[in-house]
Amino acid sequence: MKRMKDDPDLLEEYDFTGGDRGKHAQRYAEGTNVVVIDPDVAEYFPDRESVNEALRSLAAIIEKHGKSEGELETRT
Repeated sequence: MKRMKDDPDLLEEYDFTGGDRGKHAQRYAEGTNVVVIDPDVAEYFPDRESVNEALRSLAAIIEKHGKSEGELETRT
């Protein structure tokens, strides 16, 4: 496989001539909310719907117990 002279990271067979430059740039600039979860946790959540359902359930529990956002501890 031959590399492109102008960009050694690209192979010659990559063809972006029909692509739309900046197609997602505005949306990306507005902010992203991608969260990477550890593999052991990902086993329980095969798709985004299952993650959102679990987080909504957790949010309901937090609301029920009267915890405000400022009272929650975060772990890094």
